[in-house]
Amino acid sequence: MARVAAYNRPTDIKKTFKELLFYLGHYKYFLILISFLVVVAGVANLIGTFSIKWLISYVQADDQKGMIRLIVLIAINYLIGSISTFSYTQMMVIVSQKVVKDMRNDLFTKVDKLPVKYFDTTEYGNIMSCFTNDIETVSEALNNAFAAIIDNFVQLVGTLICMFLLTYQLTLIVLVFYLIMAIYLVFAGKKSKKYFLQQQNYLGKLSGFSEEAIRGIKVIKVFNHEEETLKEFGDLNDKLAISSKRALFFANSMVPIVMAISYFNYALVTILGGIFVLNKTIDISVLSPYLVFVRQSSMPINRFTQQSNIILNSLASCERIFALIGKKAEIDEGTIQVDEVDDNKLNRKFYWHFPNQKDGVEIKGDVRFENVCFSYDGKNLVLNDISLYAKPGQKIAFVGSTGAGKTTITNLISRFYDVDSGKITYDGIDIKDIKKDDLRKTLGMVLQDTHLFTGSIEENIKFGKLNASHQEVVAAAKLANADSFIRRLPNGYNTILTSDGSNLSQGQRQLIAIARAAISNPKVLILDEATASVDTYTEKLIQQGMDKLMENRTVFVIAHRLSTVRNANAIIVLEHGKIIERGDHDDLLNQKGRYYQLYTGMSELE
Repeated sequence: MARVAAYNRPTDIKKTFKELLFYLGHYKYFLILISFLVVVAGVANLIGTFSIKWLISYVQADDQKGMIRLIVLIAINYLIGSISTFSYTQMMVIVSQKVVKDMRNDLFTKVDKLPVKYFDTTEYGNIMSCFTNDIETVSEALNNAFAAIIDNFVQLVGTLICMFLLTYQLTLIVLVFYLIMAIYLVFAGKKSKKYFLQQQNYLGKLSGFSEEAIRGIKVIKVFNHEEETLKEFGDLNDKLAISSKRALFFANSMVPIVMAISYFNYALVTILGGIFVLNKTIDISVLSPYLVFVRQSSMPINRFTQQSNIILNSLASCERIFALIGKKAEIDEGTIQVDEVDDNKLNRKFYWHFPNQKDGVEIKGDVRFENVCFSYDGKNLVLNDISLYAKPGQKIAFVGSTGAGKTTITNLISRFYDVDSGKITYDGIDIKDIKKDDLRKTLGMVLQDTHLFTGSIEENIKFGKLNASHQEVVAAAKLANADSFIRRLPNGYNTILTSDGSNLSQGQRQLIAIARAAISNPKVLILDEATASVDTYTEKLIQQGMDKLMENRTVFVIAHRLSTVRNANAIIVLEHGKIIERGDHDDLLNQKGRYYQLYTGMSELE
C-alpha cells in the first residue's frame, strides 16, 4: 500500500507547486540559508575528491610539506562540509515541521467552517487522510527530498565540471552513457506510471470490497455467502497482484539498470584511461580522481529517480490538502446577533440584538415555515410547499415514513441547509438574517445517534456550555435523570469516556446527551427521538428526562414511536415531502387517515 502512495501523481503540478511555495515562503530566509549550506556541503565533497589530483602531484614531486598542508586543508574542507550538513539537516527538520503545522492549522480551520452538506457528501476517510497520510507524506518529502534535490544537482553538475576540467575526452564518453541512462529512465517511468495507475484502481476496489465484507460479515455468514465472497475477493486480489508486479518490475528496475550502465561506463573509462596514461595523454594524477568522479556520477541520477517519486507523491498529497483548504466556507450573510444573560443556574436568557439598536428583544421561540421548498441536489424536492408554525412553548411532532422529510425540517431550522424557496422565521425574523452561530446558540439538539467526545462525563456535558460550573453540570444531569447513574460510576463525573462513550450503555449515553442539551438552556429544542433502540425501563428514564427538558420550550420532535407524541400540541404527518395531515392526537384519530392507520397498527412506518 505504501508503494502505491509513492507513485501518486498530481493532476496540476504547476498550480500545486505554487500553493506549496506560499507555505514555504513564510520561511524563505531559512530555506535560502539551508540551500547555501547544502551547496557548501556539496562543493566540499567535490573539492575533497578533486584534491586527489593535487595530493598525487605532491607525492610524485616528493613534496612532504606541500602534502601535509594539503592534507590539513582537506581536513578543514571536510569539517566545513560536515558542519554544513549537520546544520542544514537540523534546520530542515524545523522548517518542515513548521510548514506542516501551518497546513494542519489551515486544514482544521477550514474543516471547522465547511457547511454540513460537505460532510454529508464526502467520505470521512478521505477527510482524515488529509490530516494523516497526506500531511505525513509532505513532512517526509520536506525532510528528505528538498535538501537532497539541491545536493544531487550540485553533485551532478559539479561532477561533470570537474570531469571536464580533468579530461574532456573521457567525459564525452561518460555523457553518452548519461544519455542512455536518461532514455531508459523515461521509458521505465512511463511504463511504471501506467501500471501503478492500474494498481491504484484495483487497490481501491479491493479495499472497498474488503471493508464492505468485514462490515457485513454477519450477513455473509447468515446467508452462507462465504465461498462467493472469497472468490470475488480472490479475483480482485489476482488483478491487483498482476498490476503490482508489472508496476514494480519497471519501478524497481531503474536503479539496477542505471547501476549496470554506470559499471560498464566505469570499466570502459578505466580501460581507456589506462591507455591514455600509458600513451602519456593524461597523467596518473588526473586519472585517479577522474575514476572516483565516474564511480560517483551515477549516484545523483539514482537519487534523482528515487526522490522524484517522493516529490511527485508529496505534490499529489499537497494537491488533496490544498483542494480541501480551497473549499468554500459556510456562507453567513446574517447581521442579527444574539445576546445572553446568564445567572449560572440553568436560567440563561437570550435576546435579539439588531444592528443600530441599543436594547435587545427577548427571544420567545416562535418558529414558522412559510411555503418552504427544498431539495438536496437542486432537482428532486424533499420538501414541497411546507407551511407550519410552532408558538413559544409548543411541542410539534413530525410523523412519516423514511424519506418523508422529517429530519430535513430540523436541518433547515438549524440552517445546516438553506431553503430553495419560501422562508423560515424565528420570532418573525427570517433566519437567513440571523448569524448562524448566534442562531444555533439558541437551539438544542438530542439525536438518536448520540456522539460523545473523548474526555470526562463532566466535559461532555459542558460541551453545551463551555463555561458552566460544576454545580450547573450536576443540575443539568439531575434534570436529565442522569445524576444517579453517574454518581454510581467509580469516578463519577470525572469518568473518562472513550470511543464515543463505548464504556456506557446506549441509554446512559442518551441521558448524557440530554444533560448536554439541558445545560445550554435552549429556547428551541430539536429531538430526534432518543428512545428507539433502548429497553422499556431506560426509555422511561429518558422520556422523563426529556419531558423535564421540554418544559417552557418550543420543541420539534421526530417521532419513531407514536406513543411518545400523544401529548404534542400538534402532530404533523409527512409523506413525500408534503403535509398530508395535522392536528393533535385525538383530532388525527378522529380523521381516521394515515395517522390513525399507523397508530392502530393498520399500517406501519416504512
